[in-house]
Amino acid sequence: MKGRGSMRRKRKSIVWIVAIAVIAIALAVIGILRFVNGSKSKEAVSQELLVNSEPPSGTEAGTETEVDSATETDKQGTEVAEGEEGNTTQSGEPSTEADSLAEEEQVSWKENHVKVHGIYVTGPKAGSSGMEDLITLLDETELNAMVIDVKDDCGNITYDMDLNSVQELGNCVPYIRDMEGLLAELKEHDIYTIARIVCFKDDCLAKGRPELALKTSDGTYVTDANGIRWVNPYSEEVWAYLTEIAQEALDMGFDEVQFDYVRFPVGSVANAAEYGVDMESYPKEQAIGGFLSHVKENLRGNAVVGADLFGTVIGSEVDKERVGQNYKQLGETVDVLCPMVYPSHYANGVFGLSVPDAYPYETVYAALNDSVDELSETPEEKRAVVRPWLQSFTATWVDGHISYNGDQIRAQIQAAYDAGYDEWILWNASNRYSSDGLLPEDEM
Repeated sequence: MKGRGSMRRKRKSIVWIVAIAVIAIALAVIGILRFVNGSKSKEAVSQELLVNSEPPSGTEAGTETEVDSATETDKQGTEVAEGEEGNTTQSGEPSTEADSLAEEEQVSWKENHVKVHGIYVTGPKAGSSGMEDLITLLDETELNAMVIDVKDDCGNITYDMDLNSVQELGNCVPYIRDMEGLLAELKEHDIYTIARIVCFKDDCLAKGRPELALKTSDGTYVTDANGIRWVNPYSEEVWAYLTEIAQEALDMGFDEVQFDYVRFPVGSVANAAEYGVDMESYPKEQAIGGFLSHVKENLRGNAVVGADLFGTVIGSEVDKERVGQNYKQLGETVDVLCPMVYPSHYANGVFGLSVPDAYPYETVYAALNDSVDELSETPEEKRAVVRPWLQSFTATWVDGHISYNGDQIRAQIQAAYDAGYDEWILWNASNRYSSDGLLPEDEM
């Protein structure tokens, strides 16, 4: 009996030794896995998801006639997507010395840059004798800047751009025969120049590179109301093309680049489009933010980058999700936010106004107050300059509209100032501007 008991004790000892060894090995494996996974930041994991979900290779200040613009359907506060980490390194640690330097440069630029009071100019206008009248207007008034089409709403390049990707498409329409000479003349008049680059509405690129065009499952192109095709905002080939054009414009001598139609199309056909990604794990706002981050990272030097956004995305979860423009997030991505707060773009009843178009001061003031609230939690050193687009046209299609002349333009400018912003741009698709409502140059 004693021998059997001794044998059982030996067996138990062996079992315990094996069990302890297994537990030790398991704990060691868990520790190793935690170390490996812990070395990846949330940002790095997010980037892996982006790579795995990106489309296969090869796959605004909007005009007053745009009919597919988003409408404000609610006024909820916009929040940064859950899990977004902001400005961190790959290890998840706070900003590096390089990040801090970038922030210092941003603060310096914000304190010293030209406070823009501008107008929009088309390629044909910029290349005509009528440009001299606009230069005179800027010489004589508080205006000091021009936003000039470099890539227009159809995807045409408005001068002969020496870029292989552009030359291959054959989409140069040289409205401006001597862009370098024009920019030199504008510099002589102390006029700040901004290159407007329309992004994802691009008929030329969609025709020349149909694999980049946005289509439904049956091959139907996604277009605007005028039949102009869209390209896929998720495509990094499209991103690279737009970045090349922006760099070329800066090399030509523009002071700043401004991206328009930097959004997703809306409408029933757009809703049926095949984007080639899992849009639940890679939502629209992540694509738009990713594109603008790509631009900022790949342009040389301290390039100033702006983005035109619908005014209705400020505080509206619905509009943000429809077009992919997250106002707060993009306010930490680009240097300049240009919300289109045209009173004619707001539905009747918004801001408690029966017809917002008939109340230019009240509409712009309310919209820009929402902008202040939306960006209030973003530190000053990371916050974009806000430079709203204002309405310099009469919206005859709006029921209950009023005529927009000097008084209405001045009212909007004053509303921007009263909301705490000191920059603005006037939009008129036909480039019909006058000195009405603008201060004379000698009163500035």
